[in-house]
Amino acid sequence: MGDAGRRGAADPPAELLRALAALAEPPGAAQARIGDVLGLPGTPDPAEYTNLFAFQLYPYASVYCGAEGMLGGEARDRVAGFWRALGRIPPPEPDHLSALLALYAALADQEAEEPDRARALLRRQSRKALLWEHLASWLFPYLDALERIASPFYRRWAALLREALAVAAGALGPPDGMPLHLRAAPGLPDPRAHGAAAFLHGLLAPVRSGIILVRADLARAAREMGLGLRIGERRFVLESLLAQDPGWTLAWLAREAGSWVVRHRAHEAATGPVAGFWAGRAEAASRLLGELASCAPAV
Repeated sequence: MGDAGRRGAADPPAELLRALAALAEPPGAAQARIGDVLGLPGTPDPAEYTNLFAFQLYPYASVYCGAEGMLGGEARDRVAGFWRALGRIPPPEPDHLSALLALYAALADQEAEEPDRARALLRRQSRKALLWEHLASWLFPYLDALERIASPFYRRWAALLREALAVAAGALGPPDGMPLHLRAAPGLPDPRAHGAAAFLHGLLAPVRSGIILVRADLARAAREMGLGLRIGERRFVLESLLAQDPGWTLAWLAREAGSWVVRHRAHEAATGPVAGFWAGRAEAASRLLGELASCAPAV
């Protein structure tokens, strides 16, 4: 059985995924060479990399798939468990984007090199599980958020990665069920029933709200609303905006959630029910935020 028969003619090359994985690491000479080979505009800048990946959009699945909206936790444990299920020792950061893409490429290579048809099929099933459970479950919204604030180099990197993931999804077929990360995630709590602290915590957890709010978004909100911007963690900034003008801030957030609905729906052809899940969360957030805005006190 030939490689194309086992892996499917539409599969993205493993070498491409390794190259894209390397570009999710801090830039150096190797990343500059990869950028040249891929035809990315400009060169990877260390300062921009730090801003993007260390301050705005952490490249870890747990941040976007976990109910806490933070590094680690149960979501990271699930990813580490997947590594163990494959008979591999999880790396120190098992949910880092570069580690997950490199693992996907390794599984694709093993599948292509496996002479036994049944074992090759098992490799393919492992690759499909990795794609849907731990990559496509969060990466499309993540890449959308990154493209909005990145330089041309990283915008093109994001576009290439999205294209590769869409090709992989088409080659492997739709998920067998909703990823566990998404099934296990609670929704966005209503502050009228659960308090403001729980609400803000859920709002900043993407899998609960369907929204990825980064520091740049909150700075944009302050500019658009003419409010003072206090520098700090996202929750601190958001609390400051709400204290200055709760009605306008909640209305801005409702509109932002609505824009995320559109972004998520744009990926339905590639990710089907996964995009539907994210869109549903953003729709629910937009409705709740709109209700809260309508009854917020005037300033």
